[in-house]
Amino acid sequence: MAVKRDYYEILGVNRNASETEIKANYRKLAMKYHPDRNPGDKAAEDKFKEAAEAYEVLQDPQKRSVYDQYGHQGLEGTGFSGFNGFEDIFSSFGDIFEDFFGFSTGRRSKGRGQKGADLRHDIKLSFMEAAFGKDTEINVEKMETCPECKGTACEAGTQPETCQHCGGSGQISRSQGFFTVRTSCPYCRGRGQSVKHPCSYCRGAGKVRISKKVNVKIPAGVDGGSRLRLTGEGEGGSHGGPPGDLYVFIHVEPHDFFERDGTDVICQIPVSFVQAALGSEIKIPTLKGEKVLEIPKGTQPGDVLRFEGEGIPSLRNGSRGDQIIQVAVKTPTNLSKKQEALLKEFAKLEESKLTTKLKNMFKSGSESVAR
Repeated sequence: MAVKRDYYEILGVNRNASETEIKANYRKLAMKYHPDRNPGDKAAEDKFKEAAEAYEVLQDPQKRSVYDQYGHQGLEGTGFSGFNGFEDIFSSFGDIFEDFFGFSTGRRSKGRGQKGADLRHDIKLSFMEAAFGKDTEINVEKMETCPECKGTACEAGTQPETCQHCGGSGQISRSQGFFTVRTSCPYCRGRGQSVKHPCSYCRGAGKVRISKKVNVKIPAGVDGGSRLRLTGEGEGGSHGGPPGDLYVFIHVEPHDFFERDGTDVICQIPVSFVQAALGSEIKIPTLKGEKVLEIPKGTQPGDVLRFEGEGIPSLRNGSRGDQIIQVAVKTPTNLSKKQEALLKEFAKLEESKLTTKLKNMFKSGSESVAR
């Protein structure tokens, strides 16, 4: 049997912590390890349950007093054994979670309107589509509010009835020693209501699965990893609650010629030894088409040239970045005999210039020493 951690240690508070401190620390942990924020993460689920159990004890003066005196064994003697699952946690702390997160957790329902679940859709764009933007249409599969019962789950002319077992509270309380332990009602599953005449169209679910085409306007300059939010395009709410949102995640394919750095685009241009030495004008691709690039005389390998305003538009103000051109000077290969002869003659001239330069440097140095 696993040894339980100290509840104060779990919440990160000292033993004299006030109720306000305890609640504040629990809020941080609940937000961090909330199952909706960590789908499929078993470690996060365990921490979420552990924090809830610690808060259940320390926020209750009687339970806290027993725990301070007798520890975990003292609580076991009163019949307290923590929570059976998420439903118990959300049933017990439902109002607190709404205060924490500013919206319904979606885990409990007592006839109140609940916001529908948010949805995710991933979309792949080419480099150019991301640079210039695109209007597209996506197909979304989702649960929508039943058009027949309007989400009530009841057949026309009938209404949900208050659960007779929990009196509509969604919770069942039982006394164990000095304490009253609350659990989610197993008959209505915490909803507080029961449906005796379910809607035949949605079979009492209150929702039906649909396929909907949604228009998405992708702004120019969007980058990979960006996320677009389409309000109200998520799943339908329950009990009259608003629909959730649809989040579109952007993935941008690489380009064969361009790379992106913020709003700048980077490319590499090969030039010949002669073009770099004598200077030249060449046509190169830009995002909008070809443009003439002037290669200055004496351009060196790795030199950077720039087209201002030929980059990607900023999402903030629409101003465009630059196109940065890296020059790659290519060494000639497979030379003809005439080309070799010319280069050898060029090398002799270069060697003569270098020898003269070294002599002048040596002469200047000697004169300085003599002085």
